[in-house]
Amino acid sequence: MSPVSYEIIENIGIITIDNPPVNALSHAVRVGLVETVHQAQNDESDALLLICTGKTFIAGADISEFGKPPQEPFLPDVLNTLEQSDKLIVAALHGQALGGGFETALSCHYRCALASAKVGLPEVNLGLLPGAGGTQRTPRLAGVKVALDLILSGKPISASTALEDHLIDHVFAEGDLKTQALAYTKGLVAQKAPLRRASEQEIDQNSFDGAIFDQYRKTYAKKLRNQNSPQLIVDCVEAATKENFTDGMKIERDAFLQCRASDQSAGLRHIFFAERQAAKIKDLPRDTATRDIQSIAIIGAGLMGGGIAMNFANAGIPVKMLEINDDALNKGLANVAKIYRSMAAKNRISPKESEKRIALISGTTDYNDLQDVDLVIEAVFESIEVKKDVFTKLDQVCKDGAILATNTSYLDINEIAQFTKRPQDVIGLHFFSPAHIMKLLEIVRADETVDDVMASAMALARKIKKVPVQARVCYGFIGNRMLRQYQREVQMCLIEGASPEQIDKSMMDWGMAMGPLMVADLAGLDISYKARQALSDEQKGDPKSYRIPDVLFEMGRIGQKSGSGYYIYDPQTKARTADPSVNDIIEREAAAFGVTRKAMSDEEVLNRLSLALINEGFKILEEGIAQRASDIDVVYCFGYGFPKYRGGPMLFAQTRGLDKVYQDICAYRESHGDLYWTPSKLLQNLVETNTSLSDWEESTQ
Repeated sequence: MSPVSYEIIENIGIITIDNPPVNALSHAVRVGLVETVHQAQNDESDALLLICTGKTFIAGADISEFGKPPQEPFLPDVLNTLEQSDKLIVAALHGQALGGGFETALSCHYRCALASAKVGLPEVNLGLLPGAGGTQRTPRLAGVKVALDLILSGKPISASTALEDHLIDHVFAEGDLKTQALAYTKGLVAQKAPLRRASEQEIDQNSFDGAIFDQYRKTYAKKLRNQNSPQLIVDCVEAATKENFTDGMKIERDAFLQCRASDQSAGLRHIFFAERQAAKIKDLPRDTATRDIQSIAIIGAGLMGGGIAMNFANAGIPVKMLEINDDALNKGLANVAKIYRSMAAKNRISPKESEKRIALISGTTDYNDLQDVDLVIEAVFESIEVKKDVFTKLDQVCKDGAILATNTSYLDINEIAQFTKRPQDVIGLHFFSPAHIMKLLEIVRADETVDDVMASAMALARKIKKVPVQARVCYGFIGNRMLRQYQREVQMCLIEGASPEQIDKSMMDWGMAMGPLMVADLAGLDISYKARQALSDEQKGDPKSYRIPDVLFEMGRIGQKSGSGYYIYDPQTKARTADPSVNDIIEREAAAFGVTRKAMSDEEVLNRLSLALINEGFKILEEGIAQRASDIDVVYCFGYGFPKYRGGPMLFAQTRGLDKVYQDICAYRESHGDLYWTPSKLLQNLVETNTSLSDWEESTQ
């Protein structure tokens, strides 16, 4: 049965798409649209109305067809059929009209929508561009600047904004869409409204400054560094101002095919699917019940505790922060209020919403005030003794069924769980700083954590708009365990010949959001220093791998908050400048270790840092700390600034070739020893058996 149906009501032919859950543009939908429009040309209808059932208009392409050979009719041809109809076609929008869905609406002669509808062209987020006329019809309808902003941002806009931009022709306050759209279409027929084909409209050459295209190229060269699709989008919109529609479509199609075949789009599409897959726990039954979480307590009102609290207030969930004394509590509450009011001042939220969220966060210094909360998240100092004290108290006061979570970055959650008489209710909820901004949430499952606690944590993560990934217990879990190896190679490169500026620039040029030493200064060298003090000499590893940050810390250079670390920072602007004295410190310490420093290429820096990540990722996978390779990619792209267009460290390894990765790691073992450069057994096995990572994962399901 076709997902496209047709009926005539009051001389209006109604084309209905019913392809749940989001009316995606599957092959069957495309076929049905073409056949129905052709059929309707010769019937008694006076005009056609395109509408969708369910919660949304066409929300985009059918993601199940991604990566498969495309089947005719291709979407541009389908949309040309709609646009060239001799009968007027109106698209009626509700929910979301995104990507190919919005391009479908743009190919109709008129568009109406419920006020709650949103429209957009998000293809840039997948390393693509609108390939069915989006770059050609949008500027013809809305103008060059609106088109560039809409397509390059990838963000949806409201129906009212689309109305102002001439992308929608009429907005209904609310009510029954079909009834109102039918009346609207009948009104157009009565007015003998013309067939307005976007492809036939011309762009007023005086409506834009010719320099706008280079301006956008420069802006997005910085905003989306190294990415090709934004530059091609600008090229296509510029072509719309210079070429006729047919030639512009050819340029758009060539650019689309170029994007679709690129490693960048493959990486972004990989992360798109990986993010959705990460929310699924393999051994967790789908019908697992969740616990009702209506109130939250946070132990600690510092920057991390306050940031965590904001996530719940943003979702309308009341939060209580506990501190050791009134001064610390008031400072924490004041900082949260300051952040919210700053957001309101920058028009990110309304002043009313700001005050509403502030009111949802209260404070206490008494553990007895936590008796009725549904979830407690501990966010105190990284000391097992401090955690023991907190969890012992929580075990005494919290109600049965309350979930007890720790935000620890490294510590053994199995051990923490044993500080309570309810280890089944203990879980790790590892937020990333700044906690109210970073999207990643590592959900760490301890040995005795029960299913409904995991299911509840996953559901809650989605409610507060986090990207959840399950990890098992080990030192540093997924992200920080890998980060430790990455940071080790950063330090070894420093000792052996690279400068801080070279290391940071090499990694940022490659695509990392920040250089590793910039990140260290931002986080504070005191954090890592104190964490190392809790480790044995064996756990710390090679002294060369932490000597420089130890020296800087002992000099009082702890990063941005002290005005100096690896770099010097302006006290007012926080502007960063290189400090030659740091190179002197590195030279001195290298000499003390008997290391003769040599010039190091950017490629060498990149290889050592990326391969350290990749090798540890394979070890994490073989040990079962991560459920799947793509979960590791999600952790690094959403929590550590790994470039999404490279797909994460595990996909990057596959793109590079597992045999090449293995050979390079073995080469480093020969030149630098086997203490850190012993290849993962899983990686070695895959290479020796010529097995792909995806085939291995399928075989272990």
